[in-house]
Amino acid sequence: MSDTSDLVRRAEEAAQNAADEHDEQKGKYMTFKSGNEYFGIKIQYVNEIIQFQSITAIPETEDYIKGLINLRGKVIPVIDVRLRFKQEPFEYNDRTCIIVISVKSTVVGLIIEKIAEVVEIKEENILPPPSIGRSDKAHHKYVYGIGKVGDSVKLLLDPDKLLNDDDLAVADQANDMIIVEE
Repeated sequence: MSDTSDLVRRAEEAAQNAADEHDEQKGKYMTFKSGNEYFGIKIQYVNEIIQFQSITAIPETEDYIKGLINLRGKVIPVIDVRLRFKQEPFEYNDRTCIIVISVKSTVVGLIIEKIAEVVEIKEENILPPPSIGRSDKAHHKYVYGIGKVGDSVKLLLDPDKLLNDDDLAVADQANDMIIVEE
């Protein structure tokens, strides 16, 4: 009897810890720099941040899909965020890293210039993106809001819109590949 109650108590604690972790992540964003602007992505999408590594190119894909990487035996596609936003390409350096995210149950890496910080942005500090000048700013279609953080603003990304259906198909195929090292 005490074994059962102990299991129930541990299950309740685990459920509470999961709920606390979700509450803890609410309103938190991983911010990074791309060009002259700072972007944020909800922390719940972020799996990990890894150092830039060699990429295997995929022929006949969009220019912003840089290729595939091997992440601990799992193959994941990587996207250059600057190219996705139709910005000038940049030379990868020691600050360049890859944010590994999960979008629609697909794992994808985002190549970014540099990580900024994790910030908390309250719902009341998030404004809709401006409608003026949208035609010349390709990346605005990926932005769902503008977060006010102190005296600065962060463009908040919708990861679902970063990838189109064709990108998701490539990502799904890559996610199904597992490299077995001998």
